[in-house]
Amino acid sequence: MFEAALSGLVQVIAWPAIGYLLFGVLVGLLLGMIPGLSGLVGFSIMLPFTFVLEPVPALALLLGMFAVTTTSDTIASVLFGIPGTSASQATILDGHPMAMKGEASRAFGAAFTVSAVGGILGAVVLGLSIPLVKPLILYFAQPEIFMLSVFGMTIVGTLSGNSILLGLIAALAGLGLSYVGYAENGALPRYVFGTLYLLDGLPLIPVVLGLFAIPELIELAVQGGSISKVPREEVKGGLMTGVRDACRNWWLVLRSTAIGAYFGLMPGLGGTIVDWMAYGHAVQSSKSKGTFGKGDVRGVIAPETANNAMKGGALIPTVAFGIPGSPSMAVLLGAFMIQGVAPGPEMLTVKLDFTFALMWTLAIANFVGALLLLLIAGKLSLITFLSGRLLVPLVTLFIFLGAWTSSSNIGDWIVLMVFGMVGYMMKKGGVPRPPMVLGFVIGPIMENALFITTHAYEGLSWLSRPACLIIAMLCLVSVAVGIRRNTQKAESSQIAIESPRSDPTMSLAIVGLLLAFSIHGLAPTYSWPADVGRIPMLTFIPAVFMSLTALLLGIWQFRQKLTNGEDIFPNKSELGRVFQLWLWLLGIVFVTITVGQLFALPMFIALYFLTVTRYAWWVALLSAAGTWTFLYVIFDRTIGVVWYPALLF
Repeated sequence: MFEAALSGLVQVIAWPAIGYLLFGVLVGLLLGMIPGLSGLVGFSIMLPFTFVLEPVPALALLLGMFAVTTTSDTIASVLFGIPGTSASQATILDGHPMAMKGEASRAFGAAFTVSAVGGILGAVVLGLSIPLVKPLILYFAQPEIFMLSVFGMTIVGTLSGNSILLGLIAALAGLGLSYVGYAENGALPRYVFGTLYLLDGLPLIPVVLGLFAIPELIELAVQGGSISKVPREEVKGGLMTGVRDACRNWWLVLRSTAIGAYFGLMPGLGGTIVDWMAYGHAVQSSKSKGTFGKGDVRGVIAPETANNAMKGGALIPTVAFGIPGSPSMAVLLGAFMIQGVAPGPEMLTVKLDFTFALMWTLAIANFVGALLLLLIAGKLSLITFLSGRLLVPLVTLFIFLGAWTSSSNIGDWIVLMVFGMVGYMMKKGGVPRPPMVLGFVIGPIMENALFITTHAYEGLSWLSRPACLIIAMLCLVSVAVGIRRNTQKAESSQIAIESPRSDPTMSLAIVGLLLAFSIHGLAPTYSWPADVGRIPMLTFIPAVFMSLTALLLGIWQFRQKLTNGEDIFPNKSELGRVFQLWLWLLGIVFVTITVGQLFALPMFIALYFLTVTRYAWWVALLSAAGTWTFLYVIFDRTIGVVWYPALLF
């Protein structure tokens, strides 16, 4: 094995492979920085350029790009609260609060350091454990996949603030959202309201951007200050403090590496939830949990380590068995075929040196990408001290572009706006948003795995499989730990409210909305075939009862606050400015329908600078011209985005 590893290293560092690798890293860093773009987009762009290359240089180019998209995606997550890719969703929870405390540079230092360590260690660990990987992958069947999904849902207890009840309601609502579109096990469309757009289900990126990015954009526009609420001269600790944080939390880094690497092995499971799993583990295993969600650097370290370590794990089933665990791996499998490389068990035997070359590519790419980002992290963190009014147009541009790249359909923007309003209400009402995203991501995996399991096994006999029993025990321990922690923290008068600072009126409104959603979701399940309606029914029945309970408790607390003379609508003063921003966002949609994005987005930039920030006309004009050039060069000519077919152009 040592000879194969050495041979693989020589192939990667030899020219021209190393040159293509470095070029791929630069492209990947750029793609990761722009919200909505990802490794899949990069594969689509770079794949045609590999047709004339030898196998090692070709795959060095592709994997070099793919490896670092989950490193540079941290930039948008920390600075703006926008997930750069689906792998950086959990990083928002503590990364953006750190930026609001003026600690963006520290967050970058920790994130980029552990990204390099996680990527390198993930590749090394998997390289050393190749002899054990084959039986592990072959043993994990659909029962284990389902139980791992359930285990992921138990992490909800650590992401639910002071109220497990509201966390469970949000998680069940997320599961309900995942049922939109054709059923996983049947040709029956569910909850599509007669629209073709929803037949494929709700797109992940617009949903996540709506829940997380739009509320932060509203806050930035309404408050008018900078992202950082702490003056620059009062901030203590910078880039090197983050690097030292990564070193001090070495044991968490190692555990998160293991989570990322080995969850990445599970086809279709690891890529979208591994950051949540690592984040939940960091919270559960910590003795001081009260700082998570408020800017705890450990909340950045865990997911950023895991989502980079995951890349090596995802590569193993692709090269060894031809089983792509994600759309990106499916495109990579196509690249293998183009290069005449046949995935199969011999990749772990006679072609082991080639497999190690792929591992070395991931390791080197992660190191180089993290090093380059560390060099510019200090400059990037200065963005958090700029005026919020100056940043609103830039953040809006990234949010709308990120949502559009999901499926290039105007429905993506409608979903973005709808979930933006829901996310704003959840944030103000104290209802946690992470459980909803986690439920939405895991829902299709759980439904498909349970359908196959119940048809392959008699009754509940599959629960007796050793791995299922072990995972079930872990689920029980996880729930017990979450309940104990929340019971110790929460006061009896705050059962249905996440924090005393939440808006009672908004809390009632969002809980009532979730109750109505659950009732509407439950109603048609009784008329559907069992295979299609069973799981939605099992989801919405408890959701209805929990939402009703939370609503009654919320009403009781609302009346208590009225009796005590407390302010029941503390955010009413900002509603006018929220409404104004919403008109701006709706204006982008309507102008796009009329003249298209290449005119609507630059027009928004120019008008916002002229009317809101009161900049000179030439500044607005230059900003609009720069925006148009960026859209045309990057998205139109390079990526080939399909723009909306406007009425006039």
